[in-house]
Amino acid sequence: MDLYFSPLACSLASRITVYEAGAEGSVALRQVDTKTQTTADGADYRAINAKGMVPALRTDGGDILTENAAILPFLADQFPAANLAPTGGIERSRLTQWLSFIGSELHKSVFTPLLSPKANDGAKTYAREAAVSRLAYLDAHLRGRDYLLDRFSVADAYLTAVLNWAQFVGVDLATWPSVAAYYARVTARPHVARAMQEEMGLFQAA
Repeated sequence: MDLYFSPLACSLASRITVYEAGAEGSVALRQVDTKTQTTADGADYRAINAKGMVPALRTDGGDILTENAAILPFLADQFPAANLAPTGGIERSRLTQWLSFIGSELHKSVFTPLLSPKANDGAKTYAREAAVSRLAYLDAHLRGRDYLLDRFSVADAYLTAVLNWAQFVGVDLATWPSVAAYYARVTARPHVARAMQEEMGLFQAA
């Protein structure tokens, strides 16, 4: 499989998942320059993902998957021994619930406007106001919990990638103590720390 990523983008969640699954030998990481829409070998990335966004996953069968909500559970299912996603029942639905919350309420509603140089002041104000209620909801859920579900899952990989952006936009996670403690706990996991360190190095070199 080929996983297309850009350093410190939300595709970091997929790198974390690959490392947590011990799947480095099965998944090749392909860097994308989202500004020029080219891969590291100069290929047109839009021929792989017409949206031009990361992540994208080319399966062993040649199919292309996009969007974290699709890619992360797919990766987890390919390496079931790692237990990175429930396989069915209400817990699988809860995983989908958290992937949807992270993608819509945090990634797109809060951090995309704050990170975008094209977003106007009104959009950024809305995003900062939205952050308060969204992160308060997350804080309440994480109180007394180690992870979003009963164990580390691909939803935690995605949430970690998104919370990592807080440092770049002036969102102080310490305002939400359970969120801050969760972020410190998850980023201390060896595979997560490795993924973040590697991508920070690639980001700084770009």
